[in-house]
This record gives sequence, structure tokens and C-alpha cells, in this order.
Amino acid sequence: MVQSQQSGVRNRLLQRMSVDDYALLQPCLKLLPTRMRQTLIRPYEPVTQLFFPEVGYTSVVADVAGSRIEVGVIGREGLVGLSPVLLDSVSAPYHEFVQCPGEVLVVSTAHFRAAVDRSSTLRTLMLRYLQTTLIQARHTAYANAAYTIDVRLARWLLICHDRLDGDDIPVTHEFLSIMLGVRRSGATLAVQTLESNLLIKARRGCITVLNREGLVALADGCYGVPEAEYARLIEGS
Repeated sequence: MVQSQQSGVRNRLLQRMSVDDYALLQPCLKLLPTRMRQTLIRPYEPVTQLFFPEVGYTSVVADVAGSRIEVGVIGREGLVGLSPVLLDSVSAPYHEFVQCPGEVLVVSTAHFRAAVDRSSTLRTLMLRYLQTTLIQARHTAYANAAYTIDVRLARWLLICHDRLDGDDIPVTHEFLSIMLGVRRSGATLAVQTLESNLLIKARRGCITVLNREGLVALADGCYGVPEAEYARLIEGS
């Protein structure tokens, strides 16, 4: 299925493009469903397609010496696979896979590069978005070094909540341990802490956000800086 109308897209990058820039990509944008844990980008393999999430989100995970940790989350605010393509480096050492299933708009790397080469405004938008992903990754490193697990969990839940329409976040405790870079027991204890404070409700395979304002207060400076930079750089506010 080819996406034809810019007014119908949910991806915020596509929404922010000029009509002319969107027209450069539109002929090759194909809407496809995604499934849980579907690989979109394999580490060290050439990126042949890029993905604009419409519904759901993707995890960017680093795997070093058998230790896996999430270094980024990409939802409908962004584009999966951009960095090696825009920077002409072919591949990246990260596994990018669907964490919350939904739909993506897919474009070939060749078509995307041709569009960016033709339009300086499209390239500028993509570079600004790339800057927001670097800020997110660096803030994640800061959070992992400076905050306790329960605070980091609050931040992570807010990041996921930002990329959903509802309050239910599909995740297991095992998956949380990868996302937070801790043992499963540590992730479970953090979930119990937030649940005891009535911030979330946990059940098998799902966490429901009950009190977003409370999560923001718990996250403190751990959450908000990358989000504000996205608003400034992409949405002009």
C-alpha cells in the first residue's frame, strides 16, 4: 500500500516536511504492519530501507560482549535507520527492532538519498532530527550513570508513553531488564516500587500508566531535556 496524502500521515517528521519535500518521498513510501521484536536494522549490515513509524515504536539496542542495553527509542517522532544513511557510513553496530508493534512507512535507502541530495531543506530537517537522537542517547548514558533504577524506569515509561495513544505499554520484566541494563530482579523491584506508589499497574506482559504527572516528578531531570530539544529543533517551539 502506497501512502498518498501527507495530511493522512501520523509520523511527525513527515508532517513537518514541506509539501515539496514530502512529494520527493511519497512515490516510494509503503505502509506495512510490524510485529513484536521484528528486526528492522541488523548490526553491521548495510541499511537498505528506512522506516517512518506511524504506530508503535522501535528499540535501538547495543550488544557488547553479550551484554545488551537499550540506547534509543524511536516512534512516530522519528525515522529508523537514518544515521548510517545520512552520514554515508552504510551500517551501524546496533540492533533496531520493534518493541511495540503497529505500522511503518518504508522507503528504500536509494530513494531517500536521492531525495536528500535534491533538497537542502529536507537534509536540514534530517540533520536536526539526527541531533535529537544524539541528545537522547547521551541523556540515556547520563541517566544510567546518575540515577537509581526506579527513576530510570520512570523515564523509560514516559518515553514509551510519549509514543503511544493509550496508557498500556506492552513489556515483560525480562525485556525491561534489557531496556534498563540491569538484572531481571532489579527490574522487577523497580516495577514493584512504582506500583506501590500508584504510578503504574503491572500485569503479565503489560504496564499501565496510572499517574503520568507522578512519573514526571519521580524522573525529575532524568526526563524532559531530549523532548524539549525535539520540540525546539523539529517543531519550532
